[in-house]
Amino acid sequence: MNLDTKDMITKKLLDAQEMVRDYEMFSKHTNDKEVSKAFKNFAEESGQQARSLQSLIDKYKRN
Repeated sequence: MNLDTKDMITKKLLDAQEMVRDYEMFSKHTNDKEVSKAFKNFAEESGQQARSLQSLIDKYKRN
């Protein structure tokens, strides 16, 4: 697979967004409070990654 930089960022942005959705869903479908809390934290961390990647994409759109 030969991706340019913008394609790599876009792919990882989509991956991060999917992780946010998965972790949020999983956090709501477990009865284990510790696991639920961990998944919520992972969703927030993945959300931060998605925001950072989106900033990079925005930079490429301006150029």
